[in-house]
Amino acid sequence: MTKLIGIDFGTTNSVVAVLSPDGSVQTRRFALGAAEFDVFRTVLCFWSEQSNGRSHMHHAAGPKAIEAYLDDPLDSRLIMSMKTYLAQHSFTQTNIFGRIFTLEQMVSLFLRALLGTGHAGAHITAGRPVRFAGDFADDDFGEARLRASYAAAGFPAIDVALEPQAAGYRFTRGLSAPATVLVGDFGGGTSDFSLLRFTPGAAHPVVSLGHSGIGIAGDTFDYRIIDNVVSPLLGKGGTYKVMGTDLPVPVEYFTGFARWHRLSLMRTPRILRDIEEVARASADPSRLRNLIALVRDEAGYQLYQTVSALKAQLSKAPTALLRFEHEKLVIEREISRADFESWIAPDVQRLAATVDQALERAGVTVEEVDRVFLTGGTSFVPAVRRIFTERFGTQRISAGGEFVSVAEGLALIGRDRMAAAA
Repeated sequence: MTKLIGIDFGTTNSVVAVLSPDGSVQTRRFALGAAEFDVFRTVLCFWSEQSNGRSHMHHAAGPKAIEAYLDDPLDSRLIMSMKTYLAQHSFTQTNIFGRIFTLEQMVSLFLRALLGTGHAGAHITAGRPVRFAGDFADDDFGEARLRASYAAAGFPAIDVALEPQAAGYRFTRGLSAPATVLVGDFGGGTSDFSLLRFTPGAAHPVVSLGHSGIGIAGDTFDYRIIDNVVSPLLGKGGTYKVMGTDLPVPVEYFTGFARWHRLSLMRTPRILRDIEEVARASADPSRLRNLIALVRDEAGYQLYQTVSALKAQLSKAPTALLRFEHEKLVIEREISRADFESWIAPDVQRLAATVDQALERAGVTVEEVDRVFLTGGTSFVPAVRRIFTERFGTQRISAGGEFVSVAEGLALIGRDRMAAAA
């Protein structure tokens, strides 16, 4: 029997699910110390070591990549949020310790580590968002590069399915009566919505009615916290003098810094020199030098982890304390949920409009939706949750499998597609 595998290659976390002969779905477990987890962090770490007078490059993925980075952040390169670049024509390759890597090569290295060995001849169904992340995302280009990455990893023929549709496949397994289901899948880089019609016993029990998606998700909310709380302490909004004239500190420093997938691109001698030149002429040079230290020392990962934890706390409590320290930078500020919700309000409005777009494309009214299934960590953010409770009421809303539902659904889609092709 052909092995059926579903792979949710995510912006922040990735999951592998395998369909067993009895029809059950098992997610691959990954060890981290004495514990095991269903998710595999979507990161790569590269470092170089000298041996016999020659430099040798090494790399690790997932939890081992984080361990390698934390062991020596100054002499390693951490690559995060690779999925965010897939649909961007502007990013094709990067130089890592003197060696050029294309994006497809980096993603393929990650996929090999994610899958492990023993999967030759397997039928793989890979997920993709409805809309890839990025301001100028080319969705067809993004899928083509995703397929090329799998091919480079040794899997030239894969199926591709939409991630919210996969989450819906997994959810409908627990339904016994016909239902129209709205699925909201909230990842790190994108939020996707899908309307499905479930008819038990039919030849095709799950039928897609319509989809929509947007490049706003958990990373965007992290960006808002960093941009409003951290970046002003690093020089955002300040001025510097050029020939006696006050000019604003370049905002692009902070646009790059607050997007965690862009931070590694700032760690170049030219950019760090540019920031130092501005710092020497600025009204408060210490702030920009704190920015330099964070970028130079690759301390962004710890900052992003701190901000992500704060965001999770604000989903449970009305206030949370942001505490972070690196060299001379010390941050200790209480953040209220009300402040956070004011920062993300335009993003939430765009998410709500994208939900309405999915309904319109499917030709389904709010009243005709029987069930709503939400998955992904951002679905716990109260402001996001209200999009659905205000439209559909709490009784119609279900949640679960926040990290594994897409991968498990992809494996089920692979089963049905193989059966239809037989």
